[in-house]
Amino acid sequence: MDRGLEGIRFETSCEGVDWVALKSALVADDFDNERTPEEYERSARNSHTNIYVYDGDQIIGNARALSDGVCNGYIIDVWVQTPYRRRGIGSAMMLKILERLEGQHVYLFTDHHSEFYASLGFCEQPIGMSTVVGSWLGRG
Repeated sequence: MDRGLEGIRFETSCEGVDWVALKSALVADDFDNERTPEEYERSARNSHTNIYVYDGDQIIGNARALSDGVCNGYIIDVWVQTPYRRRGIGSAMMLKILERLEGQHVYLFTDHHSEFYASLGFCEQPIGMSTVVGSWLGRG
């Protein structure tokens, strides 16, 4: 086992996730996108795959994938708490998600760390577009 992963636990179930603790950890690590704990839970339960990373009882990372289960997947919400970065946790988390998307075209969008994702086989795409329908999170 990689020394950076010693004592680290990976879970794929939403059961037992403390959504308030997740929200607090994201806010403290400046990775919050304004969802409430209830919205984080709803997002996770509507996802194809979830990965939660724990050090003891403390949540230190998560990521999730949306997928049609056939040919298209999209990885989002990839986060590892800052003090735990560069220990192999993010790579392990991504590989666990990718295992569940075998045979699919998998896309992700990132503002940072493109070299990290390239090391996992991702290639830059020439065009990416998005829109927010109505107001962000339905709040206006």
